[in-house]
Amino acid sequence: MIEEKKFLTVAPFQCAWRKDLKFREAGRGCVAFDAFAHNDVTVVFRENVGSQHYHYKRDNSPHYTVILGSHRNRRLKIEVDGKTVVDEEGVALCCSSTFQSYWISIYDGLISVGKGRYPFQNLVFQWLDSNPNCSVRYVGLSCWDKHVGYRNVNVLPLPNNHMLLWKQVDSGEYEGKEEELEGEQLSYEKWGLENFLESWELSDVLFIVGKDKRLVPAHKVILQASGNFPLSLPNEDFIQLQNISYPILHALLQYIYTGQTQISEAQLGSLRALSLQFEVMPLVRQCEETAERFKLNKKLFDSGKSVELSYPSFQPHCCMAFPSQLPMNVKRLKQLQSTGDYSDINIYIEGHGLVAQLHKVILSLWSVPFSRMFTNGMSESSSSEVFLSDVSPEAFKVMLEFLYSGVLSLEDSVEFGTLLLQVLLLADQFGVTHLYQECCKTLLECLSEDSVCPILQAVSSIPSCKLIEETCERKFAMHFDYCTTASLDFILLDESNFSNIVQHQDLTVTSEERVLNAIIMWGMRARELCGWEEVSELLALSTPDLLFKDRLQSLDDFLPFVRFPLMPHDLLKKLGQSNLGRHVPIFHDLVREGISYVEFESLRPGNEQNLRFQHRRSSYKELQYISDGDSNGVLYFAGTSYGEHQWINPLLAKRITITASSPPSRYTDPKALVSRTYQGTCFAGPRVEGGQIHAWWMVDIGQDHQLMCNHYTLRQDGSRAFIRCWNLQGSLDGKTWTNLRVHENDQTMCKAGQFASWPITGPQALLPFRFFRVVLTGPTTDSSNPHNLCICFLELYGYFH
Repeated sequence: MIEEKKFLTVAPFQCAWRKDLKFREAGRGCVAFDAFAHNDVTVVFRENVGSQHYHYKRDNSPHYTVILGSHRNRRLKIEVDGKTVVDEEGVALCCSSTFQSYWISIYDGLISVGKGRYPFQNLVFQWLDSNPNCSVRYVGLSCWDKHVGYRNVNVLPLPNNHMLLWKQVDSGEYEGKEEELEGEQLSYEKWGLENFLESWELSDVLFIVGKDKRLVPAHKVILQASGNFPLSLPNEDFIQLQNISYPILHALLQYIYTGQTQISEAQLGSLRALSLQFEVMPLVRQCEETAERFKLNKKLFDSGKSVELSYPSFQPHCCMAFPSQLPMNVKRLKQLQSTGDYSDINIYIEGHGLVAQLHKVILSLWSVPFSRMFTNGMSESSSSEVFLSDVSPEAFKVMLEFLYSGVLSLEDSVEFGTLLLQVLLLADQFGVTHLYQECCKTLLECLSEDSVCPILQAVSSIPSCKLIEETCERKFAMHFDYCTTASLDFILLDESNFSNIVQHQDLTVTSEERVLNAIIMWGMRARELCGWEEVSELLALSTPDLLFKDRLQSLDDFLPFVRFPLMPHDLLKKLGQSNLGRHVPIFHDLVREGISYVEFESLRPGNEQNLRFQHRRSSYKELQYISDGDSNGVLYFAGTSYGEHQWINPLLAKRITITASSPPSRYTDPKALVSRTYQGTCFAGPRVEGGQIHAWWMVDIGQDHQLMCNHYTLRQDGSRAFIRCWNLQGSLDGKTWTNLRVHENDQTMCKAGQFASWPITGPQALLPFRFFRVVLTGPTTDSSNPHNLCICFLELYGYFH
């Protein structure tokens, strides 16, 4: 896989449509994304895909349009069929200095807009359409008069309780837990360091304030991460402040623990002096700036009221401000974690001994379970040691990094996915909600055909991971061929997940025979890839009970999901004569039903209502290679407008787009590459990419189409610049490329005007792509023009959608 940034820039007055940006259920779904823009982040929801040059202002069909940062980034607008229905000032605005995260959901006309990385959280606006459009399904990313950058775009399903989905961990909505614990965790949304302000819980230092020697508790690690307090000796548990009144100290501690405070103008100088004494420099600066503004314009302040001071990064109503929105020195805080200074709890992991010396207050402010452990009379309340078992030390280290920095930090390595899953499970185990949510978000962003099965196995047992589970099932269903062929991970899926996949409305498959083979392999827990024919041979020497064991009943339940009536008649005959037909009664009945349908009853009334007789909505058309230069390929098919008329050049029919590494010219003519007429001189010239010289021809088969390529044909032009080293590549976005076939010192091309064809084998042949390119990776045999890609014809074959 050739990686590039997953980043999309939409030009002014254009719209990007991607086939995967589609709601699973019409009228219900959520799109989450990051955007970078000066104004007018525009998201369009339509019943059908629009064109690249689509613009919502010219759309007469039913649609919703949500515009973030309209009117030069001053307003939020929602339009229905081109008419403005919402125009709110100062809501969900854009940011031109960095990417901002947003989510927009639609549920039967209820449009919800939120900000932040976590869908269904931090809602900023809602509007209900009294006449809802329940047919919108496709999501377009658009803009107005300036470029807009998009990244991490994901379409997510909406369960019935979608607005509560991301709060399930917060609320403790797990079956089997006690009501008391649920009640405790319901308050977690408001949980944070502010809960420990002047609290005796877990405190390890006392301020002795004023002449009356009032005792005010605090926490050493919090103080030292915010400033420089006199706590250098281990037994220094008191700080004397005889000449300071309690309101001044309270304001200082409130600022440290919450990020904001209030104080009268008369006490501003005393607060500055105390902040300077303990080197809480953000508060010192704010006191000085406030005092200066007061001097310049006394009307700014009413001496009878308090002055409000807030840390610059502080955001009101944020459920977790630690440590980024508090006056904390994160580097110093992490140093306290690594050195163990002021620690009051030692963490041991079975088999690894002492792994960390930590601070109870840090663990408790992130996690209600930790807080209860340390404060409700459990053995850990008085003990300075906690022993953990069945915990990965590497995952625990990542969790600690997060607890002390607020940032999920994972190195990009081969073990990235495994470690991320371990961290998610650990965060769920200890109730570290924000780490759990960050892991969920990261998992959704990096979900691929290769990772979908391990992720699905890991999250299926966690009720709070329902969103990830549903997304994984849909991903698997949409790439069914690849996921059931590239590896055998799918046989480890539990019955519920596999059942949801084979029944999924978005199941995309090249043939019903592949569905049958996958069900059989899952049922027998196959140790290697096989098909029904191999299983039939095994049944000659065994029985279904021995072969399928405890999954035999599940096999009977799953076989009706195979649409036998859609199989070729010859295949059905073979299936009927197989040992599967002889030994598995339901298999025999279903095959007979399929044969009867094909032979006699294809037009029988009522069949069209039965799913087993319906073609899958997202099935592929097989375009099979027969011979060099035949008329069976995808590009020829595009020239007939997919079977609607006689062939014309598909570029003239505007069904495909072809580009080259060099500018168009007399001998670099995209039309020639898909013409049925031989072109004596036709080449793509070289260009420098990433410091290397490359020449390539690239084909875009269209926004609404994808191809699982299993064969391709090239033709040499009239020159003797024969290619020896080149790759055929596929891409979904035209930026990130996957090698489908790699040619090294391939001697096939040796004559002018010669045709040659090659198969695509392995899992790559089961991956659908929109873009394809032939890229020269080494010099040709012509030393005078070694970097010209001299081919005059290209054709692609496979399963076309």
